[in-house]
Amino acid sequence: MNFGNWIVVAFALFAIFIGTLVTICIKQDISLVSKNYYNDELKYQDQIGRIDNTNKLRVKPTIVKVDNSVQVQFDSQSKIQNGELKLFCPSDPKMDKAFSLSSSGGNTQLFDIKSLHGGMYKARLLWSMDGKEYFYEAIIYV
Repeated sequence: MNFGNWIVVAFALFAIFIGTLVTICIKQDISLVSKNYYNDELKYQDQIGRIDNTNKLRVKPTIVKVDNSVQVQFDSQSKIQNGELKLFCPSDPKMDKAFSLSSSGGNTQLFDIKSLHGGMYKARLLWSMDGKEYFYEAIIYV
């Protein structure tokens, strides 16, 4: 083979390499934090208000792992109307879990997490109390 043929072979191999690389990249699963991230960003101003309300609280809630459950504890004078605790797993969106807070559940509520795999979770707590909404986030390890 002469020099010209080697150039053609090199270009062909390079084209095959690039085609393979593009095919592999297209088949990768890229999961976003939220499927509706654009709408979530538009609603973020409400979220900023919730965080401000939480920062004004005298005593913030605590979220801790106790044995095979997650414990959410509020101030003794807090009267929760409703709310939700979401456990968000950054490494696997299929492992996300949501729990409803009960207004009759008292200031300490427990949620069973036996079905969750081990790892880091972001616990996102959204609740309403005295006509205002609040948001608190903590990191827990299962």
